Amino acid sequence: MSERDEETVHGPAEGMTVVDVSRALAGPHAGMLLGDLGARVIKVEAPAGDDSRGWGPPFVGPEGAQESTYFLSCNRNKESIVLDLKTGDGASAFSRLVDQADVLIENFRTGVLDRLGFPLAELQARNPRLVVLSITGFGHDGPEAGRSGYDQIAQGEAGLMSLTGSGPGDYQRVGIPIADLLAGMNGAYGVLAALLERERTGRGKVVRTSLLASIVGVHAFQGTRATVAGEVPQPQGNHHPSIAPYGLFRCGGGAVQISVGSERLWQVFADRFGLDTSTTTFASNAARLANRAELTAAIERAFAGMEAEDLLTVLDEIGVPAGRLRTLDEVYGWAQAASQHLITGVDHPVLGTIDLPGSALRFFDPDGAETTRLVHSPPPTLDGDGARVRDWLHERVAGVRR
Repeated sequence: MSERDEETVHGPAEGMTVVDVSRALAGPHAGMLLGDLGARVIKVEAPAGDDSRGWGPPFVGPEGAQESTYFLSCNRNKESIVLDLKTGDGASAFSRLVDQADVLIENFRTGVLDRLGFPLAELQARNPRLVVLSITGFGHDGPEAGRSGYDQIAQGEAGLMSLTGSGPGDYQRVGIPIADLLAGMNGAYGVLAALLERERTGRGKVVRTSLLASIVGVHAFQGTRATVAGEVPQPQGNHHPSIAPYGLFRCGGGAVQISVGSERLWQVFADRFGLDTSTTTFASNAARLANRAELTAAIERAFAGMEAEDLLTVLDEIGVPAGRLRTLDEVYGWAQAASQHLITGVDHPVLGTIDLPGSALRFFDPDGAETTRLVHSPPPTLDGDGARVRDWLHERVAGVRR
């Protein structure tokens, strides 16, 4: 991080130092979220680099200096230092980094840090204010604690794939590594809660989460269908399992999505598009769910003569929530996405100026002035900040500056 960067970094986590020894996605995503909030995040990598540096194609950049777009997605606002934790020098430098940190992020399998010589109890004894975020695949204890955690496996084991697909028996994964991303999000907010508690107690603690816990934690109404109603949910394709009509419907120029979430709105919608509300087939939400195929066919007949843009205009006029289906290039070219800072430009030392997906959070003072971190640093090259981090660590240990 350059001096200029330090001057322009803002956010509620400004002044906090995070040592991120995680790799792949769940831990790095948590670290990036904290970096987006203004924390200084020092990414500790093995000599071969984070696994995700090799996850591609696509790779971008000149031959011999190519970067994985996967790595670029989860490592902005970080510095990279290479340390071999199995060597004396690497272990010593890592210990000194942790001594200076507010937060340590790790996602090794249970027991690996102990075998490397860094038991969490010992690290926290050296630095009592240290907050540790520890992410595993299936939990830190229990009969399957030792299992490796990979996103699609967790999506299957935690029931998400059983809910996702075109219909019963057609099980599909979610199109992004949602278990990893949710674990990173849960980890980041757990860290912030532990830091808040540290303000009262003066001591840090260990925050644990897992891919399994993060998927089960968002089962929401599908979970209570199973635990309370005794139903086993099945995939419903692009239609809501509990509300009708709510989903994707074909029209003359493609498709639109609608959400008719109340009986009042259903009456307005049905009147505008000539749907018969007198029949018991569509008389209630429960009836419409039971006759979904007939309902969908009736709606798509009504939509057939309209282009998507014209249809969306009519739906907006009558107050029915609706939207189009955008490809990612359309999302990143959308003025509304840009207005929310969801496209972040950074100057990468190898790739030049590149755009990254932005942070989901914005912050404002009571007077309306935005205090969101808007200047971001690019994902680091391997050991690209090693010398600077070592100099900083030497100064901190020597007591030159805090």
